[in-house]
Amino acid sequence: MPSILSLFRPAPHVPFSDDDTVRRMYPRLRWQILESTFIGYAAFYFVRNNLPVVSKEMGQALGYSKGQIGDLLAVTAISYGLGKFLMGAVSDRSNPRYFMPAGLLLTALCNFLFGASSNFHIHLALWTLNGFVQGMGWPPCGRSLGHWYSLRERGMVFAFWNIAHNVGGGLTGVIAAYSTALMGWRYAFFVPGILAILCAVYLILRLRDTPQSLGLPPIEEYKNDYAADADLHDRERELGTRELLFRYVLNNKYLWLFAAANFFVYIARYSMLDWGPTYLKEVKRASLESGGFSTAIFEFAGIFSTLLMGWLSDKAGGRRGMVSFLCMLPVFGAFAGVLYTPPGMLWLDLTLFGIVGFFIYPPVMLLGVTGLDFTSKKAVGAAAGFIGLFGYLGRTAQGKVLGLVAERHGWNMVLYCILGATLAGIAILSITWKLNPRSAAATPEKRHIAMGK
Repeated sequence: MPSILSLFRPAPHVPFSDDDTVRRMYPRLRWQILESTFIGYAAFYFVRNNLPVVSKEMGQALGYSKGQIGDLLAVTAISYGLGKFLMGAVSDRSNPRYFMPAGLLLTALCNFLFGASSNFHIHLALWTLNGFVQGMGWPPCGRSLGHWYSLRERGMVFAFWNIAHNVGGGLTGVIAAYSTALMGWRYAFFVPGILAILCAVYLILRLRDTPQSLGLPPIEEYKNDYAADADLHDRERELGTRELLFRYVLNNKYLWLFAAANFFVYIARYSMLDWGPTYLKEVKRASLESGGFSTAIFEFAGIFSTLLMGWLSDKAGGRRGMVSFLCMLPVFGAFAGVLYTPPGMLWLDLTLFGIVGFFIYPPVMLLGVTGLDFTSKKAVGAAAGFIGLFGYLGRTAQGKVLGLVAERHGWNMVLYCILGATLAGIAILSITWKLNPRSAAATPEKRHIAMGK
């Protein structure tokens, strides 16, 4: 056991290399970190978002009700939220080169066992565990990008990296749907599990820890970006667990505000990911393949908008709450359109799904970046995990509630619930209109005031 724990410890700093080596290695390694975390996080989606795509087929084969499917979606959401928060704190003190692949291997194992089982209670336990170890995905990515890219770059860099959500989620819809159509619903879990194992090996070969562990200077020194980093004293010191959680996360009022907004943003996001394929099949008479294709449209629609809004949030001085607020307005309008589109116009429903995906993913990305903007880069995993926890509490609520609402009151009432949650998210985001990392934490003194010190 000690040897396993030591494997996860952050890689030690080594003496700095000469200037020529730094100039040669830094750009290449920055791209290597961005590319490997992108591919790795996309692979986590293969073994997380595959269940909603085949929930109807699995439910029919095993006799599961919508309420039971909703339970599966709800437990994985809450366990993922808890995992993202708790594993985020562990990740802040771990080497992502080994921490992230370990998460992929564990979630692949859960998928293999899930696909081999036919018992609801075993499925419930396995998907709960799967959600928890899925929390080992985002935090090491946040730690890596926070150490290799400076604050002034984060909006655009995270916007590009965030496309991993869309690529992974979109491919999952296609992989799971066609695996089911060709070989049966169990292969919607076997095939993604194999892909996750292959990606875990790739991460071990490509991913690295901090620049200092490779003999390179900190990113602030390399980019001459000290002015943008308010946390001068703690920039490179590894934090203790208590200090990390209480000083930098739980006493930070800005993180609480963004977390509350994320609760409702995730309801809007996952309502169509979790229930969209089933809704289209039952109400709009879509086929299995068309239902799975709706997930791909939803995911891929967010690629360009995420890049655009990330760039705009940088140009707006880091006012990511303002940009998120503006994005949620057309999301509300698209959901209203889905409610009133008559059956037989699947092309219009898919277009509206695309509009929701186009505008929902920028807030998903930007609210995660606020975890970096409003705290130390040494606490980014815990901060992003805290915001993500509220997001997945939102997913839990919709996973459980919307399934019961659909069963008892029909799909129209489900759409009304989604519209109400979207409106609540818009209201909270309006409060964040003027917030940016420099005004909230321009100096260490202001930072402590902002955190209630």
